[in-house]
Amino acid sequence: MSASCSLSHAAFSASNMDQDNNSEDESVGPSEDPSDEELPGVPAGISDGDAMELLWQLRSERRQSSPELPETVTRLTAPDGSLLYLVGTAYFSDSSKQDVATMIRAVQPDVVVVELCQYRVSMLKMDEITLLRDAKDINLDKVQQAIKQNGLMSGLIEILLLKDVARITEQLGMAPGGEFREAFIEAGQVPFCKFHLGDRPIPVTFKRAIAALSLWQKARLAWGLCFRSDPISKEYVEKCKQKDLLEQTMSWMLREFPALHQTFVAERDIYLTHTLRQATRCVEAPRTAQKVPAVVVGVVGMAHVPGIESNWDKQLNINEIMSVAPPSRFGWVLRTPPAALSQQ
Repeated sequence: MSASCSLSHAAFSASNMDQDNNSEDESVGPSEDPSDEELPGVPAGISDGDAMELLWQLRSERRQSSPELPETVTRLTAPDGSLLYLVGTAYFSDSSKQDVATMIRAVQPDVVVVELCQYRVSMLKMDEITLLRDAKDINLDKVQQAIKQNGLMSGLIEILLLKDVARITEQLGMAPGGEFREAFIEAGQVPFCKFHLGDRPIPVTFKRAIAALSLWQKARLAWGLCFRSDPISKEYVEKCKQKDLLEQTMSWMLREFPALHQTFVAERDIYLTHTLRQATRCVEAPRTAQKVPAVVVGVVGMAHVPGIESNWDKQLNINEIMSVAPPSRFGWVLRTPPAALSQQ
């Protein structure tokens, strides 16, 4: 396989940015007030307060205190007793989607956190046809947009990764992000459940990754993305669920460019741990407003699970992994609209 599923998935997502969502920690999608929705099991004509209390009880009855965990799920405990069920997934995996649905239905969480940022909200509604159409339509406007957002080298590499994810999607017959779409749908079926975006903004990751490479390394990376075209099968992806999908699919990149592992994996492990810990804060019960431990389901790529486990009890400094250098002035021509150039 020519590049990491994680890198390709990120590149595709970055090309479909939702600029209206300005915080990676904000809830999206499912209503935070179940009384606004018609839900089964709620009698007609009762007050909002009674409806909320009834839904709270209903969810408590459905929640399993000791669910059977799939092999891909790790349970972590916060200092206040809140629980995190961390689902490690493969990006093109049907069984990963099933694991996500199984856990959300079993534990009826207060919060679902997914490995997406505000620039990748569109991933929740994309399909194979749209992905292939957008990925194949690599025009000048799309190249200029990528360069304007991420700088010259980062923008060009993003375009190459976008083309790569189209090839993977065409071979497997499915679009990336199915596990996140499944989480989004299932969260909407759970009363009081919030849906959070937990990943670092992808432009920050791209800029820090490219800044960590020398000019020669950037050229070698671009060359490798252009000319590697090894086939990949669904069976291979499923086998990778039991290991580290990232290392399996981009071993050549990790070997030649260690900085990419640092920025795309290790730093995002820290960021994801931070947002998951924020999600595992106590919640208020209706009527009494009593603080009770939260139950959270986190959905992340399998490659991030070991890092999140390692960082869970550590003190983290997020500011260190959020700084970015300004885009290179070398790409000013490609970042400038043609009309503006003609006037100079």
